[in-house]
Amino acid sequence: MTNVLVVGGGPAGLSAGLFAAKNGLDVTLFDTDGTWMHKAHLFNYLGIGSVGGSEFLATARQQADDFGVDRKQGEEVTGVATADGGFAVETDAGEYEADYLILATGANRDLAEELGCAFTDEDVVDVDVTMETSVADAYATGAMVRAEEWQAVISAGDGASAALNVLSKEKGEHYHDFDVPADAERVFGDVADE
Repeated sequence: MTNVLVVGGGPAGLSAGLFAAKNGLDVTLFDTDGTWMHKAHLFNYLGIGSVGGSEFLATARQQADDFGVDRKQGEEVTGVATADGGFAVETDAGEYEADYLILATGANRDLAEELGCAFTDEDVVDVDVTMETSVADAYATGAMVRAEEWQAVISAGDGASAALNVLSKEKGEHYHDFDVPADAERVFGDVADE
C-alpha cells in the first residue's frame, strides 16, 4: 500500500509530495495540471526574484520527481473514501489505497465534502494547524482551507505542514526536515563540481 496519496499538482500538492517522499514515504500524486499557477508570475515568493508560474511548476515537478514522487500526470481523481483504516482514491485508470490522504485541489472542495470533512461557517474545509481535517489522517491545503488567502507560498507551506505531520505520526515523534550543505552533497553530488 502507498503511504500517502496526494490529490493536486500545484504548490501545495507538490510541496507535500516532495517533503513526504524525500523523507522515506511512498507517495502517489495525481496532477491534472488545473492549477492557477499557469496564470501567475511570481514576484512575491520568498527566494525567487521573478519566475513565470508554468516555469515554477516545471521546476517543482522535477524536484518532486527527483525525490521519488510517483506523479500520475493527467490522471484525474473521480472519488475518495475511507477504506481499511486508510483511504481509497478512484480514477479512470483504477483505484489506489494509502494510509494518508492530502487534498490539494485549490478552491475545489468537492472531494473534501465527499470524504465527510467538516466545514467552517465560511464554507472552507476546517483544519487544525497541521492541516489535518476532521477525518483522521486526511489533510486539506491551500485555497480549500482559506476564504481568500490564495497565495502560492502559503499553499506550499500548507503542503509542507501536512507532510511533516504525516512524518511525525509515522516516526512517533515531532519530525523536522532541516537540511545542511552536506545533505545536498550526499543527494546531488559535490555541488562545487557542477
